Amino acid sequence: MEDIPVSGEDDRQSQLAREHKERQEQREAADSAKGKRNVFIGAGLAVVVVAGGIFAATTLINKDDAGKKVSAESTPSASASAPPSAAPSPTPSLSSLPKKTGKVSCTYKRDTSDVPMKYVGMPGSHPNMKLKTMTVFTNHGKIVIDVDPAATPCSVNSMDFLAKKNFYNNTKCHRLVTPETAGLFLLQCGDPKAKADGKNPTDGQGTAGYVYQDEAVGAIPYTRGVVFLTQPQDAAGQNSSQFAISLSDENSQIEAQYSVLGMVRSGLEIIEKVAKDGVIVNSQDIVGDGGSTAPKNPIIIEKVTVR
Repeated sequence: MEDIPVSGEDDRQSQLAREHKERQEQREAADSAKGKRNVFIGAGLAVVVVAGGIFAATTLINKDDAGKKVSAESTPSASASAPPSAAPSPTPSLSSLPKKTGKVSCTYKRDTSDVPMKYVGMPGSHPNMKLKTMTVFTNHGKIVIDVDPAATPCSVNSMDFLAKKNFYNNTKCHRLVTPETAGLFLLQCGDPKAKADGKNPTDGQGTAGYVYQDEAVGAIPYTRGVVFLTQPQDAAGQNSSQFAISLSDENSQIEAQYSVLGMVRSGLEIIEKVAKDGVIVNSQDIVGDGGSTAPKNPIIIEKVTVR
C-alpha cells in the first residue's frame, strides 16, 4: 500500500522510508544467505562510557551464530559540557505521519525464535481504523497514548488484540534507562516474562509469539513522548509486543529503524517520578550482552486498553 505523497518536510520522511526499505531488502538478502538471524537481545540500546562523555550506540545489540557480539556504531550524546543546539527540534505530531490509503490488510507470522514468549494467538488481518487511544494502566497511574491506525494500522491492530487478550496484565516494565546510565532516557515494556529485577539475563527477549512488519519508520524523531516498537539491531519486520516510551528530546539520536506507535498525551510525569527513585544498573545491559537496567521502584502494567 502506497503512502500519500506530500511535500516539504514530508519529502524527507519519504526519503527516509525509501532508505529504510532498501536497508530492509539488504538485510533480508543477507539473512537468506546465512540462515535465520540468531535470537535477539531485545532490551539493549547499548552505550559505551569513555573519557569525555557518554557515547550511545543507538541501535539494538544482537549476536551472531558464534556468539560474538555485533558492534554498533557509537554516536556522541549530549553532555553537560556540550553547547545547546542552535534551534529546538519541532514537536513531533501523529498528523505528520504518512497515511495509508485504500483497504488495509495486515500479516502476522509465528515467531520461531528460542526466546521467552506468551502466545495468545495472532491478530486478524483487518484492523479497526477507528481506534484512537491506547491507555496503559500501571501501579503508579495511567499513561494515555494517542494512536493513528491510518498511519500504523498493523501496529495498532496488534496492540488492540493483545490488550483484549489481557496479554499485558500484571507484566513489569523491564527497562528504564537514564542519561546517567545510558545517554538516553526511556522506559521499555512488553516482555511478558520479564522479572524487571536488574538481574534476569533474558529480560528484554520476550515476545508475543508472532512478529510483523515495520510501519512509519523514521517518519518522526524519537523525541519526548514518542512511543515506538522495539526490535533487534539492523532487524526488519521483527516487531512483536515490546514498546518503548521516549522521555527526552535527546533520544532523537536513536537511529531511524523503529516503528512509531503513538504519542503520549498524558502520564509521562509518572515515569519521570519513578526515574527519580533510581535504577538497578545491569552491566550486561550497558555493554549489550543481555538483561536490562530496571527501575528500583517497579512499574507494573495492570492492564492495557485500546479504544
